Formats: sequence, C-alpha cells, structure tokens
Amino acid sequence: MQFGFSSYSFYQRLRTGDMTMFDVIDWVAASEGEHLEIATVSLSQDMTNDTSTLVSDPDFVAALGAKARAAEVPLSNLVIPANFLTDTPEDYEREMRRVQDHIRVADALDIRLFRHDVVTWAHRDTDIADYERCLPIIVDACGEIARFAAGYGITTSVENHGNMVNASERVRRLIHLVDEPNFRTTLDVGNFLVVDEDPVSATMQNMPYASIVHLKDFYIRPVRQDPGPGWLTTAAGNHLLGSIVGYGDMDMRGVLGAVAASGFDGYVSIEFEGIEDCLLGAERGLANTLRILAEIR
Repeated sequence: MQFGFSSYSFYQRLRTGDMTMFDVIDWVAASEGEHLEIATVSLSQDMTNDTSTLVSDPDFVAALGAKARAAEVPLSNLVIPANFLTDTPEDYEREMRRVQDHIRVADALDIRLFRHDVVTWAHRDTDIADYERCLPIIVDACGEIARFAAGYGITTSVENHGNMVNASERVRRLIHLVDEPNFRTTLDVGNFLVVDEDPVSATMQNMPYASIVHLKDFYIRPVRQDPGPGWLTTAAGNHLLGSIVGYGDMDMRGVLGAVAASGFDGYVSIEFEGIEDCLLGAERGLANTLRILAEIR
C-alpha cells in the first residue's frame, strides 16, 4: 500500500491562505507520505460548495502538475462533488459535462483515479424506497461517466459519502448495477458511521471493490450525550467529531486489519477533518496508521 494524504486534510490552512496547494505538495514531499489526492472542495472557500477553478484555469492545472512532478509527489485521485438528481434535463446535462471536464483535468494531471458523488451530501431522504426510486438515474449517470473515463484510462468511483449513498450494501448494489470494470468505490472507513454502520464489518465487505481508501477517525457520543455545537449528527441521532487517526473512538485496529487482510495494494489517504491543527492531524494520523499496521501484522 502507498500511504499519503487528501488535500482535504489541509483545508484549515488552504481556506485561510496560510498554505497554497503548492505548499501542500512541498509539505507532503517532506513528510512520510507517498502521494496526494486532490479534493476540489479544498480549493474552495466554503467546503460545502465546490467553487474551484480547475476546469477553467488550465495554467493553474499545468503548474500544479509541474509542481507535483518536480517534488516527486504522485497525484493519486481527483475528488469532486456531483449531483445527478437535478430539477431539469438541462441541469442534468450541465452536471454531466462538468464531471467530464474534471475527468479531462485528471488526465492532464496524470491522475488515474477519479471520485465523483451522485447526490448532494445533505440529501435527507435516506429511506430505501427513495434510494430504489433514484437508482435508475444514478446508475445511468455513473455508467456514462465510467465509459467516458475509460477512454482516458481512468477508474471512476463513488464514495460511501453523505446520507443517501453511504451504507456498504447500497454502494455494492450501485457498483453491480453499473457493471463497468472501471467503476469502483472510494472506501472511506469512517463515513459508514454517518449512517450508523459498523466501520469494521462495512470495510471488510467493501474492500474487494475499493479503488482507493480514505482513513479517518471520529470521537463518538451516543444520542443521549449531546456534546454541544460542532458535532455531526448521524442518521440515528448519534454524534460524531473528526479526530486524528488513532485518537478517536473507532476500532482502528479492526479497520486497518480488514484493509490489510483484503490484500489491497493501492493508495491509502489520511483524510483529517478534526479541530486540531491540520498539520499535526495529518502527521500524527499517518504515524499512528503505520504504527497500528506494524502492531497487527
């Protein structure tokens, strides 16, 4: 496995201007990390709204690629939001073109993995009946994007992310229905908690379909122990707060054991989203990951 970071881990400093993406590449090059994945929301002032200019600023894309090559930091994955449950056919086609334009950006950056969402993170109707109603649209969109990306030698993926398409079985169902060899999943070991699914068993079941793995950790509090503002509420009313990998309440030994036991040999990204300093969170998260893996092997 090749361990590195998501640019989302550095959002604190990117948002304030304390770091640029070029600084992030230098930091990764000086660290123990072996790759960097680019999340477009990390280039936006508001992480809930993708305002990055990657598709409209070829000079920046060229400079980013040149910087990564000079620093010898492979760019592993391009991560973008997307929503195919649009109000009009025109909106759907506009969204499809936007995703395809980002695939061209990935190719320009020599990135061969590409993660796109299919609905908004905050899509609140999580009932299985709603999911089944939306599946035909989602399947068609994912299939079209995967076939488009295949022309560039790129593997696309959906992440277990947000409310609607998060549970491990829903992700697997989508992959099987799309049935394209280059459509897989970006497996985020912590996101399963958002829909109150056990991360160890969910990771174990979905690892055969993973194109890349996101590692994160959470502090977890039950429904009746509301810790106050700043915590995410899960589908069942539990409470989550991002932590440094290895510092939280997740069974990271169980999770990393499931990743290792699967035989996965691809990219693994630390995706820090806690309230501690992001450089500390990224550095210690990777150190804890490598230490835990060494202990369980």
